[in-house]
Amino acid sequence: MTDKSLISPAELESLAKSEPCVIIDTRAPDAFAAGHVPGAVNLHDIFTYLATSSPEGIVELRDKFAEEFGSVGLSGAETAVIYEQSMNTGFGQSCRGYFLLQYLGYPKIKVLHGGFAAWTEAGLPVSTEAAAPEPKTFPMTDAGKDLMMDAAAMLDAVKDAAVVKLDVRDIDEWIAESSSPYGKDFCPRKGRIPGAKWLEWYRMMKPTPAGPMLKSKEEVLAECATVGITPDTPVALYCFKGARASNTYLALKEAGVKDVKIYFGSWNEWSRDPSLPIEEGLPY
Repeated sequence: MTDKSLISPAELESLAKSEPCVIIDTRAPDAFAAGHVPGAVNLHDIFTYLATSSPEGIVELRDKFAEEFGSVGLSGAETAVIYEQSMNTGFGQSCRGYFLLQYLGYPKIKVLHGGFAAWTEAGLPVSTEAAAPEPKTFPMTDAGKDLMMDAAAMLDAVKDAAVVKLDVRDIDEWIAESSSPYGKDFCPRKGRIPGAKWLEWYRMMKPTPAGPMLKSKEEVLAECATVGITPDTPVALYCFKGARASNTYLALKEAGVKDVKIYFGSWNEWSRDPSLPIEEGLPY
């Protein structure tokens, strides 16, 4: 297998036959029940969980997902393979799972490139039977702890011109028309983290016959150059709750950008603390 984190449907089919792996479907339970990659388990909480970056919130997040990932059979010996419907329809939820596993220090993680749409486009088998994995003890470590920013670290980044604060939310959120994908007024404030650059997460993908795929290294770096990011630029990513940011995180890491972190609490947390500064209104 390649060291790359993205895995094709054909590579996943081969991997599942040759070595231990746990295939994780992040879609909603009804979509999972209607048909999924054979042997997959369903963990929709990867997408739905709203994290906070307080010390208590971080402990809760770490404990919750160590338990959930252990419950589906991840012990460190298995490769975790995560997927969503397609790279642009699940708000980056498979990549959110990838980031969470990296943060928790898991050693072997892949994302199915193109998601379930690419799997079915390849004509590979689909199952409606849910797997019944043997629970394992998840090997949580601190190896990835520096990938996760809290609000204080993001505030420090706001004051540091060398760090690109990268907002990857949708256009209506960036121009302060809406506070979130959950509704215009889901959060108490609309706007942006001060000094942020905007690179909508969709720009990391391009259409292919098998559905949207992440762009090549050269294409991703070309997009990054439009907001002043090179492979050596420190990047602090955020979106609404860390899912779309995780899609961009994977794209940047695959392209060789060395120092990328995510403020996982993102706008959902930042906007709820009136002591934290924001930019309001139109960004021009």
